[in-house]
Amino acid sequence: MATALASGSLVPPAEAYPAGVVQKCRGDYKRLCPSYKLESDELDSCMRSQHRAISTYSKGMRQRVKIAAVLVHEPSVLLLDEPFNGMDPKQRVQMMALLRRVADEGRIVLVSSHILEEVDRLADTVLVIIGGRLAASGPSRVIRQLMVDRPHTFTVRTSDDRAMAAAIVRQSATTGIAFVPEGMSIHTADLGAFTRALPVLAREANVSILEVHPTDESLESVFSYLVQG
Repeated sequence: MATALASGSLVPPAEAYPAGVVQKCRGDYKRLCPSYKLESDELDSCMRSQHRAISTYSKGMRQRVKIAAVLVHEPSVLLLDEPFNGMDPKQRVQMMALLRRVADEGRIVLVSSHILEEVDRLADTVLVIIGGRLAASGPSRVIRQLMVDRPHTFTVRTSDDRAMAAAIVRQSATTGIAFVPEGMSIHTADLGAFTRALPVLAREANVSILEVHPTDESLESVFSYLVQG
């Protein structure tokens, strides 16, 4: 069940809401929280069934109503457990945008979720808990960079991948290289040495670098590495 902390109270489960509460919630929301400027269609789908008990709504609709019920109090801290559970893709995008707006206004939004891709897109700082213990905290990219015992993986695309690969493979920090549809997949044991050497090698080989991006800095990759120990 998704819950949220607001002004010292918990949002009740959907079964506790009487029929017609959506209409009241929307009115209170517009009166008390005009600064949030919810898009009209974020609650319009619920309004079509406003006279039904919320327990008869879909899971995604129930989630949205409960979060709206929290926002009417304009809390300084939101604690949300699996807030995207049951939402369709459009609803997830809308909810992420809403929570971002709330955070941008200076409020604290703490989200607990098993959907790591969503957390990665939403959160500035992550807390990774494994087996009930805090394994890491901070921006996911910073956590990944601190894992010096794990080779870093990059996808690199240049004007001449074969010439560039011949230059990169001679570097002591390079632990592996393979050609992929996107260019080259390069594994390096020394992130700093690789990033410093790449432009120098490209210039010496008379090659233009078209694209460079890490492929294992996502929160999912970080979590996988932490679990593996």
